[in-house]
Amino acid sequence: MIALSLAEIAEVVGGQTHDIPDPSVQVTGPVVRDSREVEPGSLFVAFAGERVDGHDFAHAVVEAGAVAVLGTRPVGVPAVVVDDVQAALGALARHVVRRLGATLVGLTGSAGKTSTKDLIAQVLRRKAPTVFTPGSLNNEIGLPLTALSATDETRFLVLEMGARGIGHIRYLTELTPPKIGLVLNVGSAHIGEFGGREQIAQAKGELVEALPEDGAAILNADDPYVRAMASRTKAKVILFGESDEADVSAENVRLTDSGQPSFRLHTPSGASDVTMRLYGEHHVSNALAAAAVAHELGMSADEIARALSEAGSLSRWRMEVTERPDGVTIVNDAYNANPESMRAALRALVAIGKGRRTWAVLGKMAELGDEALAEHDAVGRLAVRLNVSKLVAVGGREAAWLQLGAYNEGSWGEESVHVSDAQAAVDLLRSELRPGDVVLVKASRSVGLEKVADALLETGAEGEVAAR
Repeated sequence: MIALSLAEIAEVVGGQTHDIPDPSVQVTGPVVRDSREVEPGSLFVAFAGERVDGHDFAHAVVEAGAVAVLGTRPVGVPAVVVDDVQAALGALARHVVRRLGATLVGLTGSAGKTSTKDLIAQVLRRKAPTVFTPGSLNNEIGLPLTALSATDETRFLVLEMGARGIGHIRYLTELTPPKIGLVLNVGSAHIGEFGGREQIAQAKGELVEALPEDGAAILNADDPYVRAMASRTKAKVILFGESDEADVSAENVRLTDSGQPSFRLHTPSGASDVTMRLYGEHHVSNALAAAAVAHELGMSADEIARALSEAGSLSRWRMEVTERPDGVTIVNDAYNANPESMRAALRALVAIGKGRRTWAVLGKMAELGDEALAEHDAVGRLAVRLNVSKLVAVGGREAAWLQLGAYNEGSWGEESVHVSDAQAAVDLLRSELRPGDVVLVKASRSVGLEKVADALLETGAEGEVAAR
């Protein structure tokens, strides 16, 4: 964070100082909510949760080097006390962002946010110091913490923005007003909470409504819900995608033998060839979105293409492709799942496993509401249509729907199996996998299917496992 005194912080957040001998002492380290992340000079934000109260760690964090605690009550160590810690955190982020000389890039969408955010960050940091959302910390707590990690040297701040309802993104843009806003797509993620795609589009479009007239809205030309958002902003509109209207597009898209996208990137400043290190054709759209942002910020087509070709995955459990010493390949995409990302992952599995046996170990897609049965059934059917060798559906009711869809689509009823939990899936795969097989593991985060991937990698470890 940019250096601020405790007196300044108290004024910004409307708090009272307690047990602070010298209010001029500065916070020079990171602002954190996890006591394990405290460094010398930190400000520790004490949230009181259902099971853990951050205030209980006050003495420990100060001993570890924290300058003070931001909380809702005095704790016997230097503290800034406020009525609402979350509101105070947001106010502090808003203040710091206003003082930064950085360009803020906000992005949202139903699928692909984190992968695209990681691509944007890897491209932009070729040009100037860049801070970006770690993992998927894209809510009213994670976003201000990311913003507060920026320093005086930061020139680009790339912020992923999530939403579970109308008004959520508007709130995030008030904390960190973006100059560039990117909307990837409007899909089925959280549709059970929103009530329909129209409501999702309304929520995602709050990002472009927040842009200034001299800003830029980067919109997916191939998604009609996103394309329509052009009417909701006074900012310049830049389109990416396959449409003839797209300003940034891809030509001659193909997959390498290992399933990595290769294409010719076209931008208003020129064209250049890209071969990505990521897996799956769905990353082409993500790459075009990142390229559109980079173009708007002054990078050439050659610079962008080179950065995209060298970019990797920065976030865990998202299409992590690892080959065991015995030749079995594990594709760990277990961080989260929705219908769009499931379909993309299945297609990537087929591309990676061309000419080999393929296994799709899938679980529940959460928060689909009334569409849950139809969407799980459709994913099961798609696995069969793509000629995935075997679907292993893991878990309860939703997994049963996955398996039933595959069973009804299949010719012999042998294309799928339903197992009760992750351990049952591991036991099945351990007994049936053979060298050369490719295994995709994917479900919503709550299912915890990364345990399957971890167990399979441990099973195949004969010395060090080589990541591809």
